[in-house]
Amino acid sequence: MAAIAEHGLARLTMAGLGKQVGMSGGHLLYYFGSKDRLLLETLRWSEEQLGERRRAMLARTAVPARVRLAEYADLYLPEGPGDPRWTLWVEVWGRSLASEEIRSGQLAVEEPWHRDLVGLLMEGTAAGTAAGGFGPVDAETAAVRIRAVLDGFATPIVIGLPGVRRTESLAHVAAVLDALLAAPG
Repeated sequence: MAAIAEHGLARLTMAGLGKQVGMSGGHLLYYFGSKDRLLLETLRWSEEQLGERRRAMLARTAVPARVRLAEYADLYLPEGPGDPRWTLWVEVWGRSLASEEIRSGQLAVEEPWHRDLVGLLMEGTAAGTAAGGFGPVDAETAAVRIRAVLDGFATPIVIGLPGVRRTESLAHVAAVLDALLAAPG
């Protein structure tokens, strides 16, 4: 993951990566078959690690859904420019147009984030605003919108656009979530 984040997949050679991890480029090709497959498997590994943290955070049902949603957003956004996990995503998005394998793998990796968010939104809607939940929303539609907002704020952070800061992006996300999930009226 660090090598892909540091060099980018286009500049990374299997021989160079092999030297960094202590095996031959041929062994890497044997196990992964291609740089695209290496990228996808690295993303899956990274997201499995993060998925454990996400599931533990969401499982704390004594914590109001609104608080856990803010924690979900915090976990989702990149830590800063060049965040290795998010650099993998940028690489995957760039390659998904030309590769059905990457596109399907991307969907499979994104699905648990979406499913967990839908579940949290359903839980929060059932609890209602008085109990730290949300107004009535269609959880599936709201999850699509929330993930689009998160991706929209994540991209400028990870590519390091000048003036874009994670803390301000989280505040913008919180404002959008408040508006989207408020009780009617």
